Amino acid sequence: MTEITEVPSPFCGIGTDDLTISVDGLSLKVLSNGCAVNTPAFEQVITDFKPRVDGKQVALEHAVAKAVEILQDSNQPIIGGGATDVNGMRALLALADRCGAVVDQMNFNASRRNYLAMQDSGWMTTTLAEVKNRCDLLLVVGKDLESFVPRFFERYLWNQESMFLEDTANREVIYLGKAPSGTAQVSPNGKQAQVLTCADADLPEVVAVLRALVKGHKIVIDSVGGIKVSDLQTVAERLQAAKYGVVTWAASSLVFDQAELTVQSICELIKDINDQGSRCSGLPLSGKEGDLTANQVAGWISGYPARISYAKGYPEYDPYLYDSRAMIENGEGDALLWVQAFNSKAIPPVTDVPTIVLGRSGMLFDKEPDVYIPLGTPGIDHAGHAYRADSVVAIRLKKLRDSELPATAEVLSAIERAL
Repeated sequence: MTEITEVPSPFCGIGTDDLTISVDGLSLKVLSNGCAVNTPAFEQVITDFKPRVDGKQVALEHAVAKAVEILQDSNQPIIGGGATDVNGMRALLALADRCGAVVDQMNFNASRRNYLAMQDSGWMTTTLAEVKNRCDLLLVVGKDLESFVPRFFERYLWNQESMFLEDTANREVIYLGKAPSGTAQVSPNGKQAQVLTCADADLPEVVAVLRALVKGHKIVIDSVGGIKVSDLQTVAERLQAAKYGVVTWAASSLVFDQAELTVQSICELIKDINDQGSRCSGLPLSGKEGDLTANQVAGWISGYPARISYAKGYPEYDPYLYDSRAMIENGEGDALLWVQAFNSKAIPPVTDVPTIVLGRSGMLFDKEPDVYIPLGTPGIDHAGHAYRADSVVAIRLKKLRDSELPATAEVLSAIERAL
């Protein structure tokens, strides 16, 4: 048994890098600094070691050959999932280029809400390090932050030392939309967060009124979405008075029509505060299931986020047209390659087209795929890199054990070479 300290996590999205994990053969145990997201992800037991073709165990070379056969017979392959590390995503895009595939990341419908706002009018965002060292007011919009990133407050708000704040316990926290599920937002000196709740459907109007108040417009109603306008006025004034305000949201939680317009309202509100001489930044939270890593790598290689098609021999971006699940449902693809190295529960959609799954060990399928190759998990079975939520840091992932499960890049590169 060995004990490994300062272990970084690819699962939580915020770059926690202080876990202590014991390794006993293939078994992992989180000894310290785990959370509801990281601990079960690290401690998951390996149940599949051998690839399967038509439900029967085979050698890796045989599974790769079968995958090649499926892709060669396909006129429009689709590569979905897209949950892997940097090298895995590089290999995924190289294979897509070789076989003219559509590439889609499984969380892109959520990511799209951010990208549409950013592409249309831009945004002003910050980093986790800036939050840790400068933020004196945090506004959380539409998300129970504690359940999404359990250690966010511990790591980035209630840290004992800060470069530009004398006492981090004096930071202010405001929740708008969702109420917190626990007590992580309570400061070390017992200060409670201000909580203004509303239904998800009312959040667009609430944010719009808050922005109008920041701009000094007169509001003639008394409440919006069940929140008093006078309370929103207080929020506006506190944002304007903050030395370094931060507004954070998770696009995955904004599940209503045209949610990108609400993201845009948040981003424009931030710009308005800066125009008035105060300092404010946004912090869009993502980085789970490899979504930010996929979009970063796709951006380097193709110039676009990870919803692109190579069918014409060059990358073509369309945030709606190349939705892998919609294409499968509409019969627009004739082969599916699903890549998911992090989450064994994130299985591909059930389809009648030939299906290849490169997935984390332990996947249980509603329908056995034609090919299943269990992968090593980045940050556990092999070293790698993955991007955290603020997009500026690629976390260096460690290898913790010798499972002999192949890395995503290894399998995808073998398929590409055979093509």
